[in-house]
Amino acid sequence: MQIDDLKLILKVAEFKSITLAAVKLDMRTATASAAIKRVEATLGVDLFVRTTRHLRLSAAGERYIPQCEQAIAILEQARQNLKGEHDEIEGELRVALSSDLGRNLVIPWIDEIMDNYPKVSLRTHISDSNVDFYRDSVDIALRYGSPNDANVYGFKICNIPRLLCATPSYLKCHGEPAHPDELDQHQGLFYQLQDIINNVWEFTDGQNNYKVKMQGKRASNDGDLVRRWCVAGKGLAVKSALDIADDLLNDRVVTVMNDYQHTSGELWLICPSRQSITPAVRLLRDACRQKSRAIINQLIDKGILENSILDD
Repeated sequence: MQIDDLKLILKVAEFKSITLAAVKLDMRTATASAAIKRVEATLGVDLFVRTTRHLRLSAAGERYIPQCEQAIAILEQARQNLKGEHDEIEGELRVALSSDLGRNLVIPWIDEIMDNYPKVSLRTHISDSNVDFYRDSVDIALRYGSPNDANVYGFKICNIPRLLCATPSYLKCHGEPAHPDELDQHQGLFYQLQDIINNVWEFTDGQNNYKVKMQGKRASNDGDLVRRWCVAGKGLAVKSALDIADDLLNDRVVTVMNDYQHTSGELWLICPSRQSITPAVRLLRDACRQKSRAIINQLIDKGILENSILDD
């Protein structure tokens, strides 16, 4: 039985809510629910009585919780007794990163951490394909999109809009589309995952949704290459605001068709287990949140993004 699972049990008992306990411990509700089921299966009893609207301790839970609190307190005191006065953050960060985000943003952020904490080391897995934590020998992954596996642990970093972009020179030569129906006159630059080319782009004006199958002669499984094609004026690309932020801020590219928003996403730091969440991982999580927010604020200040993107 994992200590972190027991700490979750105590939080659920305190708040009488799985959702509130999950928020307090910075995890997803689905992950918290799976952890509770593991503990109850191990104990062979239900600790909580659940209804559609309420949650309360069962009789077994009322007997178990006080002793669980004592046990956790003893273990925490033992851990504190072992800590020295000059503890340092150390250990290896084995992290999977997407190509564009990793090379151009996150690796410099990690370099800064390593400069400040000399006992931290790094092993990276750079790929736009989905990571297998065990096959690829990584402990954490920074990825776009909320994890859909209840058995993994995730920290949401921030909301990330996806933007339709092109260079001013491309738009001067080929014209600037004002409506999704005009995109059939333009070259798309596509990201490819395995054998699937993402050449169907979806937009909304807040009331109507538009789905456009683009034409284009360039596709790659490397998001950084798609960005480079866009900066070189080869066509239109849909990119994460973080990935293309530097190009936007330095006017190498501009956003296109601003009245029709592309689907937005989220950036998450994902771990296969609670044991993977070391102090160094938490340091990386906090750095990613701080640095990402700073970039988003720059895009807001320049009028590229709206303030509402910061709302969770």
